[in-house]
Amino acid sequence: MHSAVLAGISLFAVSVFAQQPPAAPAPSQTLSADSQASAPAPRPQPQPKRILGVMPNYRAVSAGEIPPPPTAKQAFKIATQNSFDYSSFAFVGITSLMAEGTNAHPQLGKGVGGFSEYYWRGLVDKTDGNYMVVFLLPTILHEDERYYAKGRGGFWKRSIYSASRVLITPNYQGHNTFNASEVFGRGMSQAISLTYYPSSDRTAGEFMTKYGYAVGRDALTNVFREFWPDIAHHFHRTD
Repeated sequence: MHSAVLAGISLFAVSVFAQQPPAAPAPSQTLSADSQASAPAPRPQPQPKRILGVMPNYRAVSAGEIPPPPTAKQAFKIATQNSFDYSSFAFVGITSLMAEGTNAHPQLGKGVGGFSEYYWRGLVDKTDGNYMVVFLLPTILHEDERYYAKGRGGFWKRSIYSASRVLITPNYQGHNTFNASEVFGRGMSQAISLTYYPSSDRTAGEFMTKYGYAVGRDALTNVFREFWPDIAHHFHRTD
């Protein structure tokens, strides 16, 4: 469901950012080359602390900002905020209800008892993933796992940039590097999950499916982060 919502928002963003350019102005309205060159570029919209007023966005850095590398304490705080925010409990509840309803893991059962089995596992999945990807590995590898918004450019250029951040991230020196924290952190958290999911799910195929979903969800979340300030500004402007 989370991926579907993000995909829907991304499609809406296409309609916002891929509009046809306006017709050229009449000759009397045409600005001189010097005037056009001196016109300031639109200022990128800042990243909010929450998206839709609900989803935590503490990992995002507004376009143009270059903060110092996060300390271990700061990374731990962000991982904790993402793991134990009230919205996290609600989101896990929704996904657990869907999993129980579709009988995703028959060995976990159905009804209230089955839902509780799905729920605690979902919370552990989310928590150990956050601490691996946002705190532990970045602190060891000196990688900055915050999302640095681009803020400018065409829709596809920004989309590719934001989705690719699951593979590319800045290190503490500000240079782009392979995002080992994301790639290996998600793998480690999925490996941990093999210990508390039913034995029927401990196969290479199931592991790769969950791993691919986790990394793909992070890529879509980055796309959502990139465009949400513009979408929110568009709605505010048209109110």
